[in-house]
Amino acid sequence: MKFAVLDFETTGSTSSDRIIQVGLTVIHDQEITDRYTSLVHPGISIPASITALTGIDDEMVKEAPQLDAVMAELVPLLDNAVLVGHNIAFDLAFLQRALDESGYFPFDGRVLDTMDLLRMLYPGMSSLQLTMACQALGIPHERPHQADSDAEVTALIWLRCLQRLKSLPLLTLQRLETVFADSATDLHWFLAEVRKAQELQEPLDLDSDRYFRQFALRVGNWGEEEEAADAGDTELPETFDSFNEAFKEALRQRFAAYEDREAQTLMQREVAEALKQGRHLMIEAGTGTGKSLGYLIPSLYYGLKHETKVLVSTHTINLQEQLRERDIPLLNELFPVRFKAAVLKGRSHYLCLRKFEQKINLQDFENGKDDRITAGQMLVWLGETERGDDEELHFSGKGSFFWQSVASDADSCLNRQCPWFKRCFYHRAKYESNAADVVITNHSLLFTDMKADNRILPGYKHLVIDEAHHFEEVAGKHLGMELHYQGLSNVLFRLYKDARTGQLSALRNKLSRFEDERAMAWCSTVDMAVEKLIVLKEEWDQLAEQLYQLLAARSDAAQAESNQLVLRLKKEALPRGWDSLAVLVDNMHIHFKEALRPLEKLLSELKDVEDEYDVQSLLTDLGGTVKDLQRCRDTLQFFMQLGDDNYVYWIEAGQYAKHRSLQLVCVPIDVSALLHEHFFKPKESVILTSATLSVGKSFDYTCEQLGLRAEPASADAAAADPGKLKTVQLPSPFNYRKQALVAIPRDFPSIRGSSGEKEFVDRLILSLTEVALETRGRMLVLFTSNRMLKAVHAGLKDMLASFGIQVLGQGVDSSNRSKLTRLFQSHPESVLLGTSSFWEGVDIPGDALTCLAIVRLPFQPPNHPLVEAKTENLKKRNLNAFMKLSVPQAVIRFKQGFGRLVRTASDKGIVILYDTRVIDTSYGKYFLYSLPGPKIEHMTTSQLVPRIKQWMEENGS
Repeated sequence: MKFAVLDFETTGSTSSDRIIQVGLTVIHDQEITDRYTSLVHPGISIPASITALTGIDDEMVKEAPQLDAVMAELVPLLDNAVLVGHNIAFDLAFLQRALDESGYFPFDGRVLDTMDLLRMLYPGMSSLQLTMACQALGIPHERPHQADSDAEVTALIWLRCLQRLKSLPLLTLQRLETVFADSATDLHWFLAEVRKAQELQEPLDLDSDRYFRQFALRVGNWGEEEEAADAGDTELPETFDSFNEAFKEALRQRFAAYEDREAQTLMQREVAEALKQGRHLMIEAGTGTGKSLGYLIPSLYYGLKHETKVLVSTHTINLQEQLRERDIPLLNELFPVRFKAAVLKGRSHYLCLRKFEQKINLQDFENGKDDRITAGQMLVWLGETERGDDEELHFSGKGSFFWQSVASDADSCLNRQCPWFKRCFYHRAKYESNAADVVITNHSLLFTDMKADNRILPGYKHLVIDEAHHFEEVAGKHLGMELHYQGLSNVLFRLYKDARTGQLSALRNKLSRFEDERAMAWCSTVDMAVEKLIVLKEEWDQLAEQLYQLLAARSDAAQAESNQLVLRLKKEALPRGWDSLAVLVDNMHIHFKEALRPLEKLLSELKDVEDEYDVQSLLTDLGGTVKDLQRCRDTLQFFMQLGDDNYVYWIEAGQYAKHRSLQLVCVPIDVSALLHEHFFKPKESVILTSATLSVGKSFDYTCEQLGLRAEPASADAAAADPGKLKTVQLPSPFNYRKQALVAIPRDFPSIRGSSGEKEFVDRLILSLTEVALETRGRMLVLFTSNRMLKAVHAGLKDMLASFGIQVLGQGVDSSNRSKLTRLFQSHPESVLLGTSSFWEGVDIPGDALTCLAIVRLPFQPPNHPLVEAKTENLKKRNLNAFMKLSVPQAVIRFKQGFGRLVRTASDKGIVILYDTRVIDTSYGKYFLYSLPGPKIEHMTTSQLVPRIKQWMEENGS
């Protein structure tokens, strides 16, 4: 088979743009046999942005051949070839136009895209951008955005894909072909050709233990691979200190560069003591402490010594994965006795094999090619995964929607009746967590388990909460209720999407094959239910539209820092027009009842004869969707009644997606009593840790939010109530005095009114430009406002373009934090502007980051409904809400932002704080006092760059 791998560089992407360079690489019988490249005279001037991207300017193409001369040389190379490209639609459009202009017939051969193959064959590849894909595959790409270089690496990627296809199990290849069978595309033709070639070389081995129900899997039945629980004769030492010394010696032998960390040793002792005494512990441990080993080692020691399970909960899935991939394997290698660790996530993170099989068999691909590619990606992944966890996959397009339709969930689970039960990924994870000594989970699942009366997680009395500064926020979210416009719409669509794939349609089609009286009656029930559901959908659209109009009519509803409209609802002061919604909501409840009652009766009647009518799988999924519909009904009813004074209610929507982005939200105002009741009271020991728990060296704010009391003043009081909390702030492992300078330009303007903001932004662009030129980029700028970020991005990009310094903006160049961080690190002279998620969890160690600029102190918008409701509660208690809530929240966020700069003992850099409130106000001291001891100086803006230059020279940064 001959492949022609094509790439064009052009003046842009519109119909009036022109080709400026051609690159073609020819592959024959899996070897590169020919190459062609040429510059092309475009007949128009090349834009500066294209020159900056490609390095091609007007001078270079001045003597280049015209397009028709290049086409005359290119066309023979395309003869009898399959055209291949990376995002081939772009190159194909330019090729067809060039052929037409040069007097040739259009290209009518087969066309394939490397991006499609990469998505399917490398399911975890995090970026399909050409340079990133090359990095992932270990293919050097020396001249990105040059057509000959791009065509060459695309050809190498294609060869790698061909090799990968050949290495797949034959059954996977056959299934891949069937996924595209109804699509009549060139990709289906290609997969069929590959499948035929493989069948000639490798007949299908039907006895393979990897094959089950026409799928090639990596894993067998769970519970059968149980390892012998031989722990040897080793016993753990009597005291944790003696054990820890022996463990450190093992670390010294394993790592030549190992050094004791004072803060980590202190943390280990405090955790060990808290577990031993059955006390709660709140421990702040900064970056570089080694928190994970700080709590894992004493927790494992205690759990194994006392034969009790310890649960570790994180806020982010990323940290869960880090513990699984890095810390647990190290401990397994060095621990003197064997132990079992398991990771358990929320159920929706695991694939339901029954649903996936049904989706493939029914060819249920709502989003056409996009769904087929995702299904192909998952077929390949099933031959590799041991966990069936969506974190191993990287979805693009509408892949995440496809996942939602095949994810595991409790309501549609057949449990032991499912043919896939012994291979089920969720039940495997649950089985392993029940058998484990330490279980790693996340805050969300802790609260899901709490709401499910503790039926999900294995029983535990000892809990470690990492990233504990998020615990109260996650509690509020999970103990509240939320209904999105698409949430109810999607449930309705799952029931009656169309004649072939809606669950009720599929059930009716199955029942209609039986001509007995019962089946006909059930078909009539389905028809009546669908009628009511269609009416319900119309009413939901009407309600959502009216709620959006009510939201948009309130000029104070817009949240300045986002494109969201937000409106709080209070029972005693409802907005005008609310009463008119009552009739519509009442009608909806009538139609909910008229649809749900017959469906519940239908499910009950069919349950007894499901095998006779072969509807078991359909009934299970339908039952799950009916329960989802009941939950939507209950949430809508709870929300519209606004009946619980302990909750805050609000509606929000995007200004562009309008009613389709509508959300109804209700959240408990204060969760401290619930946290105390369900965690701190019944558990023997809860360890809470984070780098940011204290405010001004005090833990009072965090304790109050979580419903905890600090340690009693006297030993007698402690003895009387040993369950009390101990708080510890560990010393920083870094020498911040030498590693970081905090510079505050004291004459920088404040923001007062719209004119004040314009002056602030203009001055900020100038100052950031001067600093970026001095530091040669290597700068992260943190904003609290998306609007301000975009304004600064545009001005800063213009100022720095001629100096070769790249400016990247969150929500401008990409919304993907990981992608932006990679781009920032791969280009040494960059300025990265971030908001929201960049304030924490971003790790950029080393020379890539030298300067951190904090534009504004990260106060939450005071008019956000939850902040407003908490403020009202504090005022009722005659407390200063600003000092008790707003300042502590902002200080913790500020400390998270500051923590982006120094990530290792060798990192050095400057923090610029453009908000003069830290030195002009009485509360400013709480921000500076909470920092871990950097050098703090304030100066005029004109002195800023000279001081940065001096500090960098003195510190070799």
